[in-house]
Amino acid sequence: MSRCRQCKLEVLDEAGQCPLCRCALEYTAQMENAYPDIRMRTRKLVLVSRIYLFIAIAAELVLTDITLFLGWSFMLCIICAMAFFYGYMVIRYAILGRSGYIAKTLVLIGLALAMLVAADFFAGYNGWSVNYVLPAGVLLIDAGILALIIINRKNWQSYIMPELFTTLCGGGLLLLYVFGAVTSPVVSLAAFNVSLLLLLGTVIIGGRRARVELKRRFHI
Repeated sequence: MSRCRQCKLEVLDEAGQCPLCRCALEYTAQMENAYPDIRMRTRKLVLVSRIYLFIAIAAELVLTDITLFLGWSFMLCIICAMAFFYGYMVIRYAILGRSGYIAKTLVLIGLALAMLVAADFFAGYNGWSVNYVLPAGVLLIDAGILALIIINRKNWQSYIMPELFTTLCGGGLLLLYVFGAVTSPVVSLAAFNVSLLLLLGTVIIGGRRARVELKRRFHI
């Protein structure tokens, strides 16, 4: 750390001249940790993720041994394995990943929904995953997008792509109903309608800004 005698200004970086009067700075003391050590923090988080992975594998092996010894259903092992994997993805992708928060949110919600569908299939498939969980996940994403639009009103047109994604997901759920995979279409229909209205509202009310965003995204 340095100090200017004339301006009485303390400079925290390694500059040689005062930014105000351009006089030579007087060295006072060494400044430690003037900026956060991002690399050190990242290395610590990577180490935490590896420790978590090791503990998760060990816990899953112990649970498998107990299941074999006591004759329990392997469904518990499968559910715990998916939960451990999801926790690892939260650390590696959501915390250590470099993607934007929107992409992280969509990926983590999509992964959670996929795991719930898999749990439904492993449990004998009662249909609750596609009838209620998937459309509820679409509605949850719609609610998050609407909240972001309200908070970030100056840049709300940037959420067109997530809106398009949820609309396509809602349409896919209706296709599943047509093919008989979805037996209770009420929540799926609500998810599609809400997603479509949110997208149309952004495009229609947004006007030129929304059209420019669409052209920029699709290069048209």
